[in-house]
Amino acid sequence: MSESKYAGFWLRFVAYIIDYIILYVINGFVIIPILAAVGLSIGAASEGFDFNTMTEGDIIAMGSAIMGAIFAGGILTLIISILYYAIMEASKYQATVGKIALGLKVTDMNGKKLDIGKAALRQIGKILSGIILLIGYIMAGFTEKKQALHDMIAGTLVVKK
Repeated sequence: MSESKYAGFWLRFVAYIIDYIILYVINGFVIIPILAAVGLSIGAASEGFDFNTMTEGDIIAMGSAIMGAIFAGGILTLIISILYYAIMEASKYQATVGKIALGLKVTDMNGKKLDIGKAALRQIGKILSGIILLIGYIMAGFTEKKQALHDMIAGTLVVKK
């Protein structure tokens, strides 16, 4: 496969922005009700309270509820993101909406469609790509086949159709 067929960093970045907007909307429909439920329960629990006279236990309980909702929201966001990318990239389209819009697809090293396991591994590898100061993503601009770290981990390529 010639190098001009590989999708470079900036093309992939624009696809990511498109997908981020889609995931932002999807996650809003999931996270906002959770935060609202916690907010309503805190509001209901605090109705008879004067915040100046709350006990330390009440304050800890309220803080724990808020932190629990934030943690649950973060985990749900991560799960939704992994599922979105893995399902879309293992589908007949071999691409997310952002990649489809830019004429890209994700393949294995032989140009074949990914199975759901390999697509999920690629998404989990993105966590590592991000944890190391995004260097795993930046690598796509400097490697021969324009692979990011998560592509190397999963044995995948992002190519132009």
